[in-house]
Amino acid sequence: MPTISREQPSESHRARRMAESFGVDAQRYDQARPGYPDALVARIVTGSPGPDVLDVGCGTGIAARQFQAAGCAVLGVEPDARMAAFARSRGLQVEVATFESWQPAGRTFDAVIAAQAWHWVDPVTGTAKAAQVLRPGGRLAIFGHVYEPPAEVAEPFAAAYRKAAPDAPFSGQPAGRPLDLYQAAYAKAAEKIRETGQFGEPEQWRFDWERSYTRDQWLDLLPTTGGLTQLPPEHLAGILDAVGGAIDALGGRFTMTYTTLATSAVRR
Repeated sequence: MPTISREQPSESHRARRMAESFGVDAQRYDQARPGYPDALVARIVTGSPGPDVLDVGCGTGIAARQFQAAGCAVLGVEPDARMAAFARSRGLQVEVATFESWQPAGRTFDAVIAAQAWHWVDPVTGTAKAAQVLRPGGRLAIFGHVYEPPAEVAEPFAAAYRKAAPDAPFSGQPAGRPLDLYQAAYAKAAEKIRETGQFGEPEQWRFDWERSYTRDQWLDLLPTTGGLTQLPPEHLAGILDAVGGAIDALGGRFTMTYTTLATSAVRR
């Protein structure tokens, strides 16, 4: 099923349009998108030298609020002013900029995190900048979800999506999204971290969990995912009808299998 993808350089314009489409309905995004495992947050907090956290691509502040609740002082950097405004309305400090163009003005942090956002950042420039703003012993943590709905939900979605948006970047992909593809992406991020020579050996973390969704809950989340945020309303409606019917056939709810992957390293 569509989620945020790593675009090829020749498609950077398409990637930018998609990145900017998530703020169309920031409130829905914030309400529908899942948070991150408490064990992941705790591992980053306890593995950092202090409480100051920079959240790259903070969006509406889903991860940032979890780190605040864990006792951290969080500054967000977010290129979409709509998402940033929502995050501020929830009590977060956010500066509007891409991470590559953001000016730290001498500020440094104990941890730099990127929750479901690092693939929008240039991997070379971004990793070097993270090293620049981290204090010695500070931690860089890049993480995000891989989700796998049951085939009874994924297959009708894939068929409806191919029909509604045959030219979209996801339309030719299979309904299932193999975990190993995402693990390879996080391994690639680890390689970029190694290349800076400014971090210790990157670690690969994995957290498996499940969440139950009702029909309405899943149909509320689905329009916030990559690929669907840019569809015309009539095309989106057809996809939601197909998926809703599939969930109805399962009794009106289903259990989603989630894996949260992370690549993390400590600044030398």
